[in-house]
Amino acid sequence: MITLDWIYMLAGAMFAAFAILGLSDRSNPKRLGNSAFWGLMALSLLAGDRIGDIANGVLVLGLAGLGGFRLIGRSHPATTSSKQREEYSIRHGNRLFLPALIIPVTALAGTLAYNYTPLGQAGWIEPRRETYVFLALGVLLALAVIFAWLRPPALAPLNEGRRLIDAIGWAAVLPQMLAALGVLFATAGIGSIIGGLFGSIIPDGSVLVAVIVFAVGMALFTMIMGNAFAAFPVMAAAIGVPVLIQHDHGDPAVIGAVGMLAGFCGTLMTPMAANFNLVPAALLELKDQYAVVKAQVATALPLLAFNIFVIWLAAFR
Repeated sequence: MITLDWIYMLAGAMFAAFAILGLSDRSNPKRLGNSAFWGLMALSLLAGDRIGDIANGVLVLGLAGLGGFRLIGRSHPATTSSKQREEYSIRHGNRLFLPALIIPVTALAGTLAYNYTPLGQAGWIEPRRETYVFLALGVLLALAVIFAWLRPPALAPLNEGRRLIDAIGWAAVLPQMLAALGVLFATAGIGSIIGGLFGSIIPDGSVLVAVIVFAVGMALFTMIMGNAFAAFPVMAAAIGVPVLIQHDHGDPAVIGAVGMLAGFCGTLMTPMAANFNLVPAALLELKDQYAVVKAQVATALPLLAFNIFVIWLAAFR
C-alpha cells in the first residue's frame, strides 16, 4: 500500500539533493547555511518519526537559528542559459505551460477516479491520502514529459528548484511550524485561559463588546499564528462558543463563517502568513520583503470593522 510516508520520502530526497547541490555551490557565500538548513529539512522528512521528540525539537531549533541569524541566502545555480530559455519560448510558446498543468490534472483526475470507480477498491493507497499520492505522481509525470520533450540538462530541475527554494528561504517551512504551533495551543488549553481573562472584562449582556473581542481576537491570533484555521479553535473555545453561542444565543453559522473572515483580515496584515505575504515578495525580488503586507493593511482594517458589524447584525438580530 502506498502511504503518506512515501510522499515524505520523495520530498525528503528532494531537500537532500538541494542540500548536496547547495554545499557544492561555491558561488554562494552562504552555501554552508543553505546546505545545513535544507539538510535538516530532509532529515525531518526522511527520519522525523524515528529520531525521537528531543531530536526533532533540536532540529527545529537548528532551523530557527539558521533562519533567524540570516545564515541562508539566495543562490544562482547554472541551469539552462538565458539564450536557451529564449529559444524555448520562441519555439514552443504557451505550450511550455503544459508540464505545469499536468500536475493539477493528474491530482484531480486521479483522486476522482480512485474515489468514484472500482480502482479505489483495490486498496493500493492509504485511505484519505489519495490526493497527495496523485499530486506527487503528477510531479513525476511532468518531469518525465519535460525530459522527453525539452531535454534539459540532467540537474536542471533540481537546480531550478534549489534556486526557487533559496529565494523563498526560511518562509518555506513557516506554515509547517505554525501548524504545529496551533496544535500546541489547542493541547495546552490556551482557549480556556483566554476565555477566563476576557470573561472578566466583557460586561455581562454586552453582545457588541463580545463580538468585537471575538473578531479582533481572531485577527490578532491569526497575525501571531499566521493561519486563521489555527487561530479559530483558540478563539472559538475562548469567546465564540461559551459567550456568543451558549450565553448570548447567537447564530453558530454566522459566528463561525464571519469569524473566519475576521481571521483572514489578520492574514492580510502579518508576515507570519508567509505563503501569501512573504513568498510573493521573494519571488518578485521586491526590495521591501514586507511590501505586500503594507499594501494590504488599508484593505484589512475596514474589512475587519465590516465583519464585526455583520456578526453583530446577522447573528443577533
